[in-house]
Amino acid sequence: MTACIVGLAHSPFGKLDTETVESLIVRVATDALADASIAPADVDEIVLGHFNAGFSAQDFTASLVLQASPDLRFKRATRVENACATGSAAVHQGLKSIAARAARIVLVVGVEQMTKTPAAEIGKNLLKASYVRDEADIEGGFAGIFGKIAGLYFQKYGDQSDALAMIAAKNHKNGVGNPYAQLRKDLGFDFCRTESDKNPFVAGPLKRTDCSLVSDGAAAIVLADVETALRLGKAVAFRAAQHVQDFLPMAKRDILKFEGCSLAWKQALAQAGIALTDLSFVETHDCFTIAELIEYEAMGLAPEGQGARAIAEGVTQKDGKLPVNPSGGLKAKGHPIGATGVSMHALTAMQLLGKAGDIQVKDAELGGIFNMGGAAVANYVSILERIK
Repeated sequence: MTACIVGLAHSPFGKLDTETVESLIVRVATDALADASIAPADVDEIVLGHFNAGFSAQDFTASLVLQASPDLRFKRATRVENACATGSAAVHQGLKSIAARAARIVLVVGVEQMTKTPAAEIGKNLLKASYVRDEADIEGGFAGIFGKIAGLYFQKYGDQSDALAMIAAKNHKNGVGNPYAQLRKDLGFDFCRTESDKNPFVAGPLKRTDCSLVSDGAAAIVLADVETALRLGKAVAFRAAQHVQDFLPMAKRDILKFEGCSLAWKQALAQAGIALTDLSFVETHDCFTIAELIEYEAMGLAPEGQGARAIAEGVTQKDGKLPVNPSGGLKAKGHPIGATGVSMHALTAMQLLGKAGDIQVKDAELGGIFNMGGAAVANYVSILERIK
């Protein structure tokens, strides 16, 4: 263990008309430092996760974090990006600085503002996280990419519409208790399973309830080395942090296996010295319900092609053997690209601190996180444990 989360902050996710990228950054940076009881002057380094890709006219954003306090002026600040795993890329970059003893305290912020962009442009921006040469013309944007994955999965393993609807219904039910979630409504299995005017097909077999939401939002965490963390009010340690990058073109790999996800989980569990069954819960990257289904298999929760068993048997429900997405996931919470990975770490820390309110998992001791960029291209796994 080289670092701990000692402070955190989270904005609501949703359509935040009165906010800007700058105001969101300043808000969560200020709140996270206050939560950690860390003075801005004591921060050694700042890492900002911001995907952008055209969502914001301000493309050079690392120094916006300095707006939170004059005492942050002249601190090292860098923006990182790795598609939808941008937030976790920022977290892991902070961990590396602490592991290298280049910093004792790192402020990590993730942010995105998407809803002010016209709908047609949103699709184009998100497709920049695909292999543009071959995949940018897929109809339906990124939903089209995962619609294609879902169609291939159905073709190989049979119709999984019931399983996808169960995943959507689970995550929406969980999201009701999350005060930061964009959609706090228990939609129920029948609504998610049935095509309707309010739940039309979007791409391939995926309906609207199978797709994560376009969102604005931000989250922040403060990282400290273990020695420093143990002198502060709370410390949630990283038992493992692994990053596996795969080929960008889907044509160069078996897209139904999420092999990068599988390897990242294998390496993280080995680093932590635990089995998957030792985890109290997992926050996983359900950008689309088919992604969560395949991730069950990639993490080792179900055999290949049998991910539906995990949801059908109740394993991944909030009161199941391994709750998955007790926060409501991206499905209910929303998916402001650069903020998502930081949000996952913040909410996992809340769980382990016993401060997750209505989404609290009983007796949570070990939390797993999987954050994915592109179609299983950038794969980040973290395993967290409270030590104070």
